Amino acid sequence: MEARLILVTGGARAGKSAFAQEEARRLGDGRVSFIATAQALDEEMKERIAAHRAERPREWQTLEEPLNVPAALRQARHEVVLLDCLSLWVSNLLLREPDPVESSQALRPYVEELLDARRETGKRLLVVTNEVGMGIVPENALARRYRDLLGWANARLAHEAGAVYLMVAGLPLKLK
Repeated sequence: MEARLILVTGGARAGKSAFAQEEARRLGDGRVSFIATAQALDEEMKERIAAHRAERPREWQTLEEPLNVPAALRQARHEVVLLDCLSLWVSNLLLREPDPVESSQALRPYVEELLDARRETGKRLLVVTNEVGMGIVPENALARRYRDLLGWANARLAHEAGAVYLMVAGLPLKLK
């Protein structure tokens, strides 16, 4: 039996999205719902979002949801759902907090709700996320808080996942 939750992590431009899209295509036999968490807040992000849209098959359902990802998962039409990406979702949630540097527990219920939604729907969920904890400790407090919260979220999903991949230089290393 194949994993119902698959986590794909790694550094920037390591091939995470391409690998996850190929896995989703294979698992969904072309029927995939895609949850996009990016927001087009500047020209660079608008270009990145357009490029990612162009890479996805047109027949995939796309749900653009920067904050309420569990609701998007519940609304997904297809059995296979690709969330790209957890990193931006955590950032979006963190930055809406009144004091993001002091928000240590605020994001945990959202991650738990995502896991609950995955279990309730029975959908196969592939999650793309960045590994941000392998470098130096960030100098500013907000960057440290983000690194810590994303690290926790990654670990929480990895614990629940049936399969975890680390992408390095475009190559998938199966960790679990």
